[in-house]
Amino acid sequence: MFKSEYDVIVVGAGHAGSEAAASAANMGSKTLLVTMNLQNIAQMSCNPAMGGIAKGQIVREIDALGGYSGIVTDDSAIQFKMLNMSKGPAMWSPRAQSDRMRFAECWRGMLEQTKNLDFYQEMVSGLLISKGSVVGIKTSLGLEIKSKSVVLTNGTFLNGLIHIGEKQFGGGRAGEKASTGITEELIDYGFVSGRMKTGTPPRVDGRSLNYSLMSSQPGDSNPGKFSYSQRTSPLTKQLDCHMTYTSPEVHSLLREGFDRSPMFNGSINSVGPRYCPSIEDKINRFSEKDRHQIFVEPEGWNTVEVYVNGFSTSLPEDIQFRALSSVKGFEKVKFFRPGYAIEYDYFPPTQLKNSLETKPISGLFFAGQINGTTGYEEAAAQGLMAGINAHLSINNKEAFVLKRNEAYIGVLIDDLITKGTEEPYRMFTSRAEYRTLLRQDNADLRLTEISHTLGLASQESVGRVEKKRAQTDSFVSFFKKTSVKPEEINPVLKQKNSSEIKQSVKLFKLFSRPNIGLEDISKVQSVKDYLDHNHFNSGVLEQTVVQVKYSGYIEKEKINAEKLNNLENIKIPTNFIYKKVHSLSSEAIQKLEKIKPTTLSQASRISGVSPNDISVLMVYMGR
Repeated sequence: MFKSEYDVIVVGAGHAGSEAAASAANMGSKTLLVTMNLQNIAQMSCNPAMGGIAKGQIVREIDALGGYSGIVTDDSAIQFKMLNMSKGPAMWSPRAQSDRMRFAECWRGMLEQTKNLDFYQEMVSGLLISKGSVVGIKTSLGLEIKSKSVVLTNGTFLNGLIHIGEKQFGGGRAGEKASTGITEELIDYGFVSGRMKTGTPPRVDGRSLNYSLMSSQPGDSNPGKFSYSQRTSPLTKQLDCHMTYTSPEVHSLLREGFDRSPMFNGSINSVGPRYCPSIEDKINRFSEKDRHQIFVEPEGWNTVEVYVNGFSTSLPEDIQFRALSSVKGFEKVKFFRPGYAIEYDYFPPTQLKNSLETKPISGLFFAGQINGTTGYEEAAAQGLMAGINAHLSINNKEAFVLKRNEAYIGVLIDDLITKGTEEPYRMFTSRAEYRTLLRQDNADLRLTEISHTLGLASQESVGRVEKKRAQTDSFVSFFKKTSVKPEEINPVLKQKNSSEIKQSVKLFKLFSRPNIGLEDISKVQSVKDYLDHNHFNSGVLEQTVVQVKYSGYIEKEKINAEKLNNLENIKIPTNFIYKKVHSLSSEAIQKLEKIKPTTLSQASRISGVSPNDISVLMVYMGR
């Protein structure tokens, strides 16, 4: 059936697997995507949305690097919001509500149109290993398919166990069986595995809800989009989400089922996501709160199914129903299916190189929840990078690694391989020390040219970025060079309750004031004339505003990033023997030998490695 050897085999077709297969194939590798059910490619197993705080930045980065997630999200969106607009631009985060069925359909369509990509439906039960390298996969039907590299993106399917109250049954997702065999085989090859937990809320019939008792949550009046490409367009119509709240009565009903909850009766021992807890966990941990938000999210344009965001639970079905029926607007609720928790195997990511290739077995890459992360966006980013590096490795090229000051994706992977994780890892803006540089508005400026050198981004994309950069630089330069007289600007300043000027001042200085917006400064005739002559698009205008108003913060972070890169440029040999450096602490030696950092910068971020240890290593490397 499979007569020739593949370059890359991707196991699993969730968000990580889909991006991995697309990137490897688009770079020229003959790629096979193997999944247990071809009907569920890129399914949104949990909430029907992409983006959010820090996650939206990741989707923009994926798009700039030539991935598909941004395009698919735009094509399947039913609502778009830019979050955190009341804060600085480093915090602005795009989020889109998606049509869940359309999302999966778009993904499959794009993958089927991707050259070099084949598909096969079956369970992968093991790997083919020879002399410490992966050489293919084994399937449950006994087929052996040869390849030069393998990317594992198994999601929650590795020995997945679903919990609803006292009931337990094997499964990787509701209605789908778990995947077995791979964990046990990898342990035999020296890997360490663990267990994690995640959960999902009930899905309900929107026709049974009373939306008049809830508050409406509409999208932006002028919605944006995720992809920088011209093949997608902003939404012209949107669906509203809604919000309601739990109550003391709801909490009381939920507590009645705590003795039957796998969360509290010992059935679940693994760790769940800290920042997306179940409803029973919320009312237990935050007992002082008498209500919690419930976001009511439609699953698509042409379905009545509704996702009850904020009510993730593994309580018995009868408790779920009674409690949810007491939520305002849900009095006559009808369930499509109850919520559940799922436990699954993962492999602590300190067992990976910064390319996402495993340390014990060459040519084998891990991406997504197998690495202990949670979230579509985090998974998709890892899949993209694993697919790229699988292609590069079989062509004997240097791994593609993003630094912490280059992308949120760089922060994500560095955190995983350097610090590991003992709970499902979720990206936040606070994890990125250079978040002013890593904004959602400049992902294309940061990453498109890099993507082009990899063979992913088109020349057309590079041209658009070069034009945006040139126009932005020109507009910023205009503000720096052009002065304005008091009589021109003081009426505007007075209207904005801003200090008036007594002599001519550069526009840049005035525009930098927090309360002076582009619409204000555009009332100056020279600015108005400049805009009328140039006809900039919204991307250039947004970029200019940010670069003027936050120039001080941006320059400061650039200086700090350069200091980081000085350490980043000091490489540590792969087989470096730390024990021979006698001045290192015992803990540092233990941690360094386990993680095997590739640079002094990475070594500095390992827990237990002190600044003194880094100084010692710096002197030693200098010798």
